[in-house]
Amino acid sequence: MTSDGSIRGQVAVVTGGGRGIGAAIAHKLAAMGAVSVICGRNESLLRQTGGEITKGGAKCEPIPCDVTDLRSVEALAARVEKDFGRTDILVNNAGIGGPGGPLHQMPPDAWDQVMNTNLRGAFYCIRAFAPMMIRSGGGHIINISSLAGKNALPNGATYSASKWALNGLSYSVAEELRAHNIRVSVVCPGSVHTEFSPHPGKSPEKMLQPSDVAHAVSMLVTQAPQSFASEILLRPTQKP
Repeated sequence: MTSDGSIRGQVAVVTGGGRGIGAAIAHKLAAMGAVSVICGRNESLLRQTGGEITKGGAKCEPIPCDVTDLRSVEALAARVEKDFGRTDILVNNAGIGGPGGPLHQMPPDAWDQVMNTNLRGAFYCIRAFAPMMIRSGGGHIINISSLAGKNALPNGATYSASKWALNGLSYSVAEELRAHNIRVSVVCPGSVHTEFSPHPGKSPEKMLQPSDVAHAVSMLVTQAPQSFASEILLRPTQKP
């Protein structure tokens, strides 16, 4: 952070940044003065979101990347280091819900798809970006998890398992990297209202909004340097 606690001039990489929660986080960090590097598999969505961010005078760089592909993630990290020289903030937001239903009826390829995106993707990104942060003297890694990683989720066991694992990964990596001045945190929101993830039977007005998750991320990256919050559990004020 700068002396006034802002993140002006920092470089923030947001996975799954083309829409929903990721786009809201990218908007927020760019508005705070960071360069938001957004990545995802849908190039047209990335360009659209990037255009919306830069239209207001903020800085955004859309770069296609598939977090389930190690070479794609390594190429992203190499480009960020070449173009910007550093990464100060990494937000592992990319994630999918997967099909519902009892676990014993779950196709193995559906299990693999959820785990590869929600868990392996975070591993690949930490593997690729943490060395850059170490070289530059520190940074923030924020993993977007879910309250499903804290509570039972019948008919959503695969998604729940991926988020429980992401939480465990986050706590462990935080201990590994804190000596390098890298603060690793996890944000666990409840159901978030986005146009891409409808929640039948819930009131959209009472649900968490993507901007709520973005606000939690903004709090994490502007903490005083002598401490860090290892997790944020985010719930709506009223039950939707």
